[in-house]
Amino acid sequence: MQNSMQNASFLRLPSWQAFSSVAAKGLKVFLFYLAVLSFCRAFFIFWMHDYMAAATSSADIALALWRGMRLSFQTAGVLALFSLVPAALARLLHAPLENLAWRVTSALSLTVLSILYAASFPYYRQYHTGFHQLIFNTVNEDVYALFISLVQEFYLPVRLAGALLLAFLLYRALCLLLACDFSALSERLLPWRSLRRALFLLILALVALLSAFGGSLRWQDTVNWENAGVTNDAFLNEAILDNFQALYRAYVLNSRFLACNGLDFTVEEIERLAALHAGRPADTRDLDVYLTREAEGAQIEKPRHIFLIISESYANWPLLEKYASLHIADPTKELLGAADTVYCDTFLPNGSSTVSAVTGVVTGFADANLYLTTMPESFAAPYPTAIAPTFALLGYHTDFWYAGPATWERIEPFCRAQGFEQFYSRGDFSSDEGSVWGVDDEVLYGEVLSRIDPEQPGLHVLLNVSNHSPYTVDLAAKGFPAEAVRAALPKEAQGDDALLKELGHYWYATQELAAFLRAAKEKFPEALFVIVGDHADRYNIEKTPSLYERYAIPFILTGHGVKKGLLDPEAAGSQIDIAPTLIELIAPRGFRYEAVGRSLTRGNRQGVNYGFWITHSAIGRTDTVPLVTEPIKDRPAALDEEAMQDYINAVRALSWWRPKYGPMLDEAKLEGRE
Repeated sequence: MQNSMQNASFLRLPSWQAFSSVAAKGLKVFLFYLAVLSFCRAFFIFWMHDYMAAATSSADIALALWRGMRLSFQTAGVLALFSLVPAALARLLHAPLENLAWRVTSALSLTVLSILYAASFPYYRQYHTGFHQLIFNTVNEDVYALFISLVQEFYLPVRLAGALLLAFLLYRALCLLLACDFSALSERLLPWRSLRRALFLLILALVALLSAFGGSLRWQDTVNWENAGVTNDAFLNEAILDNFQALYRAYVLNSRFLACNGLDFTVEEIERLAALHAGRPADTRDLDVYLTREAEGAQIEKPRHIFLIISESYANWPLLEKYASLHIADPTKELLGAADTVYCDTFLPNGSSTVSAVTGVVTGFADANLYLTTMPESFAAPYPTAIAPTFALLGYHTDFWYAGPATWERIEPFCRAQGFEQFYSRGDFSSDEGSVWGVDDEVLYGEVLSRIDPEQPGLHVLLNVSNHSPYTVDLAAKGFPAEAVRAALPKEAQGDDALLKELGHYWYATQELAAFLRAAKEKFPEALFVIVGDHADRYNIEKTPSLYERYAIPFILTGHGVKKGLLDPEAAGSQIDIAPTLIELIAPRGFRYEAVGRSLTRGNRQGVNYGFWITHSAIGRTDTVPLVTEPIKDRPAALDEEAMQDYINAVRALSWWRPKYGPMLDEAKLEGRE
């Protein structure tokens, strides 16, 4: 009987006093987090204001702050529940544990909040976005190399110490707030107990609704991460999302990515788009029929060797005349003037990361919400669009040379599974000089020059890493004219030593590329060279560069058989167009191959990737309705929007279905897909 009474006492229903005490603390925690998140957003905008567009007004900033605060109602509500639920259970089960529950959960939340906030500044400087899907690539990265990069380039120990100090100060402030008792004040202001309780319940209900619906009282007006960006400024639209919302966005997008839910084409739509893309009737559900091409005949004498150089972070903007005074790309600009060189300046990477460039070049598929280097289908057999098997049919030995470790992104097994006969990486080289990501460019190029047999025809794909943080090349020893480059920068950028180091590594990559080309052209006189960046979008001089200056990469053909006029005068493209361009250059008439992309020598005048499209005269984002054009170099920005939208959808649909589900279109393959 006594035990039963003790159990009843242990699990007794809470009194109004107990309920209101816990609920009031929960309300304090909610308001505290809302205030902290709002202040953090305001300070972030103030500190990073250089990234705002020149036309951004104070009204835009006010709108971003207001919209962000509404969105943070959700975040504050979740963080408050994270403390409220354990505290309420503790109060119900054993009252003395309640304060401990508040303190422990608050300490955890504030530590995470502070670390994310400290990380958000360098993250935005690097990616021009809040936390996004790329953070999930960490599991496929070289974690040790990533850690060293964070320590050396982003001062991880200092930032972590600052974040922990911030967390401690916020924790002390929250503890003081929780200790404050406002009951006496509320009784004086509202002496009627029933009315006071009713008002308290009304406030709780109001906060619950605002938290559930993102600063709104009904779902029709809710603010969430997908509709929060309402300003005309990309920086402010990112700042609207607090870091927890940005992480949630990354999680959702990555979930869609892994489940292929980012694309939603029906079988009928894919068949129509495939036929339109191929320029033939929609009379089969075999995608390989639509992907099959016949070469029109060789345009140059068949080279003995083809070197395809994918250069880390090799953006196009330093090649533009407006940046000529920097002199960081002079050897490449001299190359562009040579009689045996042609250049397309309107070219896009396959994605925003190196692995996207690798998958685009190796498989010929565009980035379509598939992580090809981890998919079982990618290791079963080479895709029919893969570059290596196609060039093997043309008589070339195929090899891939990577400056980093073979384990990065499963690159060696992936490349071998896609048909490359040989794979060389850091562990195969005689020198290990370089950074945590791989050997320096000069080491990679030296290995290629010394080990390739001049007599054996070959397709050689090279992927370097030197122009990558933590930027460890000894630039002074290499002769980089740092002070001359600093003097050529705008005054507001001349004190930016980090930018100067980045520009120095672009200069180094250019110098080593030029040295390699000179030596390789001498040793392999019958060689053709292709030069592209893996991506751009890592650093610019301007805080708010144009889309073209931020994302475009160069596409350069030089060497045996190349003459001016080889490319279409209005050519544009992306990395999926590299293989068909090379095939149409050298393959005999009637040679059959499969490709999603098209040849830049046969009239291809558009490119598309994960988020952007490009033509000779304009660039824009793929997710705007209608498509919005941004002119390139003051060229007339004419656009056939319907044709471009069909092209975007066709490339994505083909690059999604074919590698994931195979050649045959069949609704049954989508059963069970969420």
